[in-house]
Amino acid sequence: MSYTAPVTDIAFALTHLAGLHKFEGHPEFENYDAELVEPILDEAGKLARDILAPLNQTGDKAGSKLTEDGVKAAPGFAEAYAAFRDGGWMGLSAPEEWGGQGLPKVLGLAVMEMFHGANMAFGLCPMLSFGAIEALLAHGTEDQKATYLPKLISAEWTGTMNLTEPQAGSDVGALKTKAIPNGDGSYAISGQKIYITWGDHDVAENIIHLVLARLPDAPEGSRGVSLFIVPKRIVNADGSLGADNGVKCIGLEEKVGIHASPTCVMEYDGAKGWLIGAENKGLACMFTMMNSARLNVGLEGVGVGEAAWQTAFNYAQERKQGKAEGVSGAAPILHHADVRRMLTTMRAKVMAARAICYATGVAADMAEHAETEEDRETAKLREELLTPIAKAWSTDMGVEVASLGVQVHGGMGFMNETLAAQLYRDARIAPIYEGTNGIQAIDLAGRKLSMADGAAMTAMIAEIEQTARDARETNDPNMVQVADRLVAANAALSEATEWMKRTMKEDREVALSGATAYLALAGDVIGGHFLTKGAIEARSESGQIRGRMTALAGFFAETALAAAPGAVAGITHGGQAMLAESEALFGLN
Repeated sequence: MSYTAPVTDIAFALTHLAGLHKFEGHPEFENYDAELVEPILDEAGKLARDILAPLNQTGDKAGSKLTEDGVKAAPGFAEAYAAFRDGGWMGLSAPEEWGGQGLPKVLGLAVMEMFHGANMAFGLCPMLSFGAIEALLAHGTEDQKATYLPKLISAEWTGTMNLTEPQAGSDVGALKTKAIPNGDGSYAISGQKIYITWGDHDVAENIIHLVLARLPDAPEGSRGVSLFIVPKRIVNADGSLGADNGVKCIGLEEKVGIHASPTCVMEYDGAKGWLIGAENKGLACMFTMMNSARLNVGLEGVGVGEAAWQTAFNYAQERKQGKAEGVSGAAPILHHADVRRMLTTMRAKVMAARAICYATGVAADMAEHAETEEDRETAKLREELLTPIAKAWSTDMGVEVASLGVQVHGGMGFMNETLAAQLYRDARIAPIYEGTNGIQAIDLAGRKLSMADGAAMTAMIAEIEQTARDARETNDPNMVQVADRLVAANAALSEATEWMKRTMKEDREVALSGATAYLALAGDVIGGHFLTKGAIEARSESGQIRGRMTALAGFFAETALAAAPGAVAGITHGGQAMLAESEALFGLN
C-alpha cells in the first residue's frame, strides 16, 4: 500500500482550525512546544508509511488465526507493534506521572489518524488501550493505577473493552456475565463476550480486559452493571507476570473487513478480576471508555477516508481512458471533470471531518485542564456536543469516501484484491462501532441539545455566524459567496435545532425519526464552518495550502452547504409519513 501521512494538512488543521495554540505556555502542558508538532507528525508518518502501510493488504489476506496456543496476529504485526511500542507512541498524551509524555490529547489523535489511515486493523489495537487507560485514570484506585497504567502506557501490555454479549449489544443492561466475590477482594468472572476487538493476540505480553458483569443480587437492567479488571495473566505483587487467568478466546469472527484485527469470542470461566469504580456503577466507567473510543473511531473514518482519497488520486493519474483536451492519445482519467468532482468531494469531506475530530480533542483537553472553572465548563459543553458528530458524521463520511474511491477505480475497484475494495470493506464497521450512528443521533438530539438549556449548540451557531462575517470581510468575491452559503446553512441548522428541541418535549418519536438527518445537517454545517475558517486562515500562508483550502471551502459550500436549507424538511417532516403508516409498512400497531 502506498500511504503518505498528510502532514501539512494535519498540522494546518491542528494549528489553524482546532486551536492547538491554546496549549502554548499552559501550566498543565509544560512539555508542549509548537516547534515539536511537525517533528512528531513526521516521525509518526514514517512509521505509518514504512511499517504499517505495507502490512495492510498482506494482513487483510492472511488475517489473524486462532490456534491451540491462542490467537496469532497476521504476519509482521508483532514486529510492527514492537516498533510502535519502542517509539513511545502509546504514551504521547498520557500523564507523565505514569510514564507518558504529557502532551495534549489532540496530538495523540492526529498520530492515530495516520496509523488508522495506514492500517486500520493495526490501529484498533492501541485504540482499545487508550480506552482502558482513560477508564483507569478516571475510576481506578491508586493501587490499580500503579499496577496497570505504566505497562499500558508503555505499550508493553494492551487493553480491551468487553461489553457485548450474544443477547446484549447496545443494551448493556441485558448482559448476564457474573461476578462472584472470592472473599479476598477479588471476584470470579464467568460468562461469554462477543465482538471483542484484539481480545487475544501475541503482540504483547499481557492483555488487560475491562469487563462488564453483574454482582450477586445486583439490580435489574443497567443499574446493576459493574466493571472489572481481568488480566489475561495474573500480575504478581512485585509486578511480574504469574499464571494464566481463566479467560481465553474460543472463536474468531469472520468479518467483512479488518481481517487482520482479531475479533474474538471470549470465554470467562471463574477468571479472577477486580472491581474498578463503585459496585453497580459500571456504566459510568464504561462511558469514560466509550467517549474515548467514539472520538478515536471518528478518526478511523478520517484515516480511512484519507487513504481512500490517496489511493483514488494515484489511480486517477495512472489509469488512461478517453480523450481530454490538450492530451495526445488516451488521457489519464484525472483529466475528466467527473473524476475530479469525486476526488474533490473526498478531500473536502476528509478535511472537514479531520477538523471536527481535532476540535473535539482540544475541547476534551480544555475541559480537563483549562485554568478557570468557567472555561472548563464551556469546553466540556463543546466536547459533549461534538463527540456524537465527530463519531457519526466522520465514520459515515469514511464509508462514503471509500465508496467514491471504488467508483474512481471503476470495475477494478470492485475486485477484492484491490486496496480500494479493502478500504471500503474496512470502513464499513466504523459507523457500527461504539454505539451505532443511530445511537449517536439519539444522543445528540436527546441529550446534547438540552444541556445547559441549549448553550452548547447556541454557542456553536454563534461561532459559525462569526466565521461567515470573517469570510465576508475579506472582500474576496469567492469568500463572500462561501459566506452567503454558510449563513443560509447556519440558519437551516438553527431552525432544525429549535424544532428538534421543541419536538423532543412534545413527541419524542417524531423527533427521533429526524435525528439522523439532523446529525448529518449539523456535521455538514460545522464541517463547512471549519473549511471556511481554513480558507480564511490560509490566506496568510504560502504554497499550495492557500489555493487548496480556498478550493475545498468553495466546493463544499456549493455542494453540501447549498443543500442544507433543503434538508430541514427531511428532518421536520420526513419521518411523519413513516410513523403514520407503521401498520402498513411494518405491521406495527
